[in-house]
Amino acid sequence: MNEKRASRAQILAAFASIYIIWGSTYLAIRYAIETTPPFIMGGTRFLVSGALLYVWARYRGAPKPTKLHWRNAIIAGGFLLLGGNGAVVWAEQFVPSGLTALLVSILPFWLVIIEWVRPPRKRPSGAVLVGLVLGFIGIIVLVGPGNVGGQGDVRLLGALVLILGSLSWAIGSFWSRDARLPDSGLLTTGMEMLGGGVLLLIVGVLSGELSHFDVHHVSQASILGLAYLVTFGSLLGFTSYIWLLDKVSPAHLGTYAYVNPIVAVLLGWAIAGETLSIRAGVAAVIVICAVALITTARSTTTAQSG
Repeated sequence: MNEKRASRAQILAAFASIYIIWGSTYLAIRYAIETTPPFIMGGTRFLVSGALLYVWARYRGAPKPTKLHWRNAIIAGGFLLLGGNGAVVWAEQFVPSGLTALLVSILPFWLVIIEWVRPPRKRPSGAVLVGLVLGFIGIIVLVGPGNVGGQGDVRLLGALVLILGSLSWAIGSFWSRDARLPDSGLLTTGMEMLGGGVLLLIVGVLSGELSHFDVHHVSQASILGLAYLVTFGSLLGFTSYIWLLDKVSPAHLGTYAYVNPIVAVLLGWAIAGETLSIRAGVAAVIVICAVALITTARSTTTAQSG
């Protein structure tokens, strides 16, 4: 990672973007999917924003991408947007936006684990391991101890989908950082959005979303939510995230995951009337402390054998 290529002000501005804006997108998603099927909404969001970025980057002189660039961008878009964001938009049909953000905050756990198992196998410190255990305890508290045994509660299913979605996002983050992609960050982001958007639409069509979707019944709140996701969530937030992948370490970048829940829970409570239960509050404290412990602890750089 080469933080020196960007000024401190630029990095702080990009972090502010994903800290605050992405925390608000959970509520925007809730409104967007009220009258629009989740995968159709997500696919439309990323196709529009991806096309805008792609055209703008090419207009600014970015070279035409190769077939290898497109292949790698579509793979990245599949992990990041279909697997990661797709899990969020689907789960928010059943899980409140604040709780969704808390469950997605498991992302840094996956980043640490992936760095541990992939060459050069950076072994985490003891503090990081404590954070992993603490974080999973927080997830159990959040979902509810009574639901851990698999009682068929839809919230448990939503929680599992979100946890796996975070894993998909982590894999996509490493792939997007390491794969051969265009030198232009804007072009790369646009291509990944286009690839992910097409995949989301395909899943939406195959799952039958078109059969019960009437564009005339889309509410103003859903339109405004989608517009916010395209402009702020994608053009500003996702672009900042992809740019930061090349500027800071994945663990450092993962710190946004414990700021987003605070923003999402407060907005869900203040605007959408979502309940702030004592259990959710306790889980929030546990999860946020765990993620903070993981992302601020120094990991050893000793490569493990075997």
